[in-house]
Amino acid sequence: MDKLKILLAKGRIYESVYSLLSDVGISIYLPDRTYFPITNQDDLAFQVVKPQIVGNLLAGGKADIGFSGKDWIYENGVQDGVEEIMDLGFDGVRIVAAVPDTADFEAIIKNPVTVATEYQNLSRRWMAEKKLEGTVFRTWGTSEGFVQDNGDSIAQILIDNTSTGSSLHANHLKIVDTLMESSTRLYASKAALEDTEKKQKIMELKMLFQTVLNARSRVMLEMNVSQDKFDALVKGLPAMRSPTVSPLFGGNGYAIKIAVKKSDVPTLLPRLQSLGATDIVEYELRKVMV
Repeated sequence: MDKLKILLAKGRIYESVYSLLSDVGISIYLPDRTYFPITNQDDLAFQVVKPQIVGNLLAGGKADIGFSGKDWIYENGVQDGVEEIMDLGFDGVRIVAAVPDTADFEAIIKNPVTVATEYQNLSRRWMAEKKLEGTVFRTWGTSEGFVQDNGDSIAQILIDNTSTGSSLHANHLKIVDTLMESSTRLYASKAALEDTEKKQKIMELKMLFQTVLNARSRVMLEMNVSQDKFDALVKGLPAMRSPTVSPLFGGNGYAIKIAVKKSDVPTLLPRLQSLGATDIVEYELRKVMV
């Protein structure tokens, strides 16, 4: 099989994916001033590109798989030319429309408007859906500064991505609509999925990524319990499947091991103790296959 060609997006996405690959066991090293990371996997070949063009390259058959935000896939209109393999859940954002917090949105859209944005195509589609007249002004970043509630404002509406809304709030803007939700996802080219060997490799990578993501949301708990409290304790365990149980040396009780969600631990530990668990130990997991 030819090497699987993988696109890595520069910036924040790169850091998240680098960590994921490392946890899987795939190491990459990017020498200075180059765009082709070195890896310990003979059947993989990586290239670093701008996140805005990952989808276009995949749709054009220039690579096999790549990591991209869903927003740029739809902004470039290539959602039908690529296949989403999995949502990694990294860098979740909303693409929103916002106006000055002192402005009346309904009054604004009665007249032709200028929309400031990096998302030209998403903005035009939104304007068409809302039956708004006006133009789209491409900002190339720092978009919030172009929308103010005064006569000197370059634009009346901002369309941008936000995770917490804090930047919008700091610039005295309020959200009036949500165009879509986005996160980092793994996409594949149609051609790669038509190749039996490449498709198998892609599905294997998906499985490996999922085991790491499963592990990141869970921890392992180990504990001991006496025989007389064993039944009550087991009934109170939120195990993924069934807990692993081993008799203690000397027959004085049992050792129990369970994998649980991290978010359950603050309420679970006091409950386990009240049910008779002792010597409770918590530790991180590397991979979980369910």
